[in-house]
Order: sequence, then C-alpha cells, then structure tokens
Amino acid sequence: MTWKTLSLTEPTTQRDPSVFGWIKTDPRRKTIQEDRQYVVGRTQRFLRSYLSADEARKRRFYETIEGASAGCRPVIEPLSEDAQIARATAEAALEVVKRRSQRGNDGEDHLAIFITDTYATVAMAYHRAAGTYAIDQEMQQLGTAAVHLLTIATSYMTAHHPAEKADEASAKPYGLISSEVGAPRAGRCG
Repeated sequence: MTWKTLSLTEPTTQRDPSVFGWIKTDPRRKTIQEDRQYVVGRTQRFLRSYLSADEARKRRFYETIEGASAGCRPVIEPLSEDAQIARATAEAALEVVKRRSQRGNDGEDHLAIFITDTYATVAMAYHRAAGTYAIDQEMQQLGTAAVHLLTIATSYMTAHHPAEKADEASAKPYGLISSEVGAPRAGRCG
C-alpha cells in the first residue's frame, strides 16, 4: 500500500446512522426519563414502607395496590398483546401520579402520599412487565421489586377473598383511592 492509495480526505470508518439513531428515537428512553421524575422516588418509598410494615399493615398494602392495579387495567380487546395491556395500565397509573403531583394533592397528608405512591408503584411494575426498562439495569431492578410486590398482592387477594367477594374486598381501599383521584371505579383509573 502506498501513501497515494490512502486518501486523507475520506474517512477510514463510517458510522452507520441506524446504529446510533435508536438512542435518540427509542421511546423507552422518554418513558424512563419520565418515570425517574415521577415514579422512582415514590416507588422506593412505597417499597421501603411495605418492608417495614407489620403483617396487618401489609394487608393494607396488598389491598390498595391490587385495587389501584385493577382500576388502571384497560378494557381488554381480543387481539391485545400482554405488552400492550401492560403499557396501557402503566400509562393510566402514571397519569394519576402526574395529575396528583401537579395538583399538589399530597402535602403532609399521609393517606394522599400513600395513594400516590401506590399508583407510582403500579406504573413501575407495569412498565417493567412491558419491557420498558430492558435498556436500563437500575430501573429494571426496581421495576422487578414492584412486580414482585404486585404479584404477592394479587396472590394474597385471590387466596383471602373468594371471587364473589374480591370486588367488595378491594372496593374499600380502591374507593378511597378513586374518591381522592375523582375516578369512577368501573375499571377506569384516574
């Protein structure tokens, strides 16, 4: 090879724009950024409170998170995929958190803080289930903890409340949540 064959004006390597373009256009990045702003701190506080709670208080966590989750689940269309349902549920819960945060509903009211933290945890669990955090290890770990708590709550509610009483049992805590949020209880969130 001679010096004449190497052109100094032409790059020796070219970047493939499609390789780097996904970084800017991946919609998961925007969701993760939004979750860091609205959801992460609240979910961490909710999980810490759950871990330090006695058994009687843990039942309240189960009832409340299951009620919030049930209220945020969309009406399922026959051809919907699990990831679509999870994303829709997470977005509904996130919308509640945003609205409550913007209105400043929490203040020093421990019940209001608990309710908003519950919805934040639901949003995080369902974003994790939808695969949103696959590109962020830290978010994936926190999301996994939220999914585990939601799974425990669902199992507890199923085991301790017969099917015909499940709605009645979760209505009380969810009724508190929906009255705080102003949402109807019929399968709608916020």
